[in-house]
Amino acid sequence: AKYAESKEEIDATIARITKYATVVRVIAHTQISKIPTPQKKAHIMEVQINGGSIAEKVAFGVSLFEQQVAVGDIFTETELIDTIAVNKGKGFEGVTTRWGTSRLPRKTRRGLRKVACIGAWHPCGVQYTVARAGQNGFHHRTEVMKQIFRIANGSEANSGSTVHDLTQKPITPMGGFPHYGEVKSDFIMIKGSCPGVKRRVVTLRKTLCPKTMGNSINLKFIDTSSKFGHGMFQSADEKAKFYGRA
Repeated sequence: AKYAESKEEIDATIARITKYATVVRVIAHTQISKIPTPQKKAHIMEVQINGGSIAEKVAFGVSLFEQQVAVGDIFTETELIDTIAVNKGKGFEGVTTRWGTSRLPRKTRRGLRKVACIGAWHPCGVQYTVARAGQNGFHHRTEVMKQIFRIANGSEANSGSTVHDLTQKPITPMGGFPHYGEVKSDFIMIKGSCPGVKRRVVTLRKTLCPKTMGNSINLKFIDTSSKFGHGMFQSADEKAKFYGRA
């Protein structure tokens, strides 16, 4: 609304960026309304544009104004990516839990889940390498070399099917994902774990160390049974048939 009627000002700003800038970045935001969360404010980040001249970078950035960039436009299946997020917070924890130090003997005075000696008399200070109690978790972490298994849309009826499992079922398990709900938009399936709790924002990037190409993926089965309890059905149709309701 601010620049709705002043296109000349926008063109002047773009021309100034093209003339003087050495690095071009675009400001992107998430579509927070597409996930089941009470949060209303979107996450905002800057994404740097690489490759080509400054004029080509600016033209590419302008072409993306007010446009949706899907995850399938950036990444491909079998590709290796890095995940960046804040991991689960554990609060203030002791040295044994936080650093895995050995417990002291049972008869130790004033507790045994401690470090017996935290340093010499001189130099009279505690070195940074000595394990101490403190905040555990809620740290910014980057995990590298995660292979992409599948990129699809959760609203598709066969997003959870494979070549070997032809059952028509979505990627959302029975009853939904615990503490999340149903996946109704684009999703990405990676190998291994992902830092952070449910519904926490995760930054994905192309891996910085592409030493090996990802192996070819041949998914045989995706378990869509309930993750809350002991699930025994892969789909609602299978459950209805089992109980004679079909």
